Amino acid sequence: MSLRRLVSVVLLCLLATGCSSMLPRGSTSTPSPFSTFDEAEDAAEKIVPFKTLVSELKGLGFDPEAGTNVTLIPYPEIIARLAPYQGVPLAELDPGIRRCIQAQRACRAYRFHFAREDRAREGSFWPDFFNVRRVTSIKGWWFDALVVVSDGTVLFRNVSGQARTDRVEKQTNPLGPFQRAGESAGSALIN
Repeated sequence: MSLRRLVSVVLLCLLATGCSSMLPRGSTSTPSPFSTFDEAEDAAEKIVPFKTLVSELKGLGFDPEAGTNVTLIPYPEIIARLAPYQGVPLAELDPGIRRCIQAQRACRAYRFHFAREDRAREGSFWPDFFNVRRVTSIKGWWFDALVVVSDGTVLFRNVSGQARTDRVEKQTNPLGPFQRAGESAGSALIN
């Protein structure tokens, strides 16, 4: 076996086995003062209804004025979220929700959303490159906090989220690079 042929075989083996590092990787991050779900949850626990002032929210990482990924919820939607059933007597609602209903349009709610998601392709390079088989591992977390305020004071706080996201997306295209062309041609024929 010639040296040229031996080098070719070695290079081919390296390409066939060591190409997983050439697969795409990426991440999606919602700007946040928190690097983990637990940090966000701990900070949210420090928001105490009827004690925490709106001016203190920024120091806790929940800035309604200059924070990113903050949604101002209009009053009618606040009521729809917090008191969705008209048959429930006002006296049975959370005290903060009652105060919000009584304050009407002076009541504001903010939804804070923080998230982190890392995406990594797995498997062999060539099936992925030719769009035959793609496997993507997705790991991360997300956290939402609903903070209801009126007259400069927090009335109500509620949190939700997922501490650990761990899922795998698999896509198989038997026609490889021609799969999309077939899908485009099929939709063009139908239309």
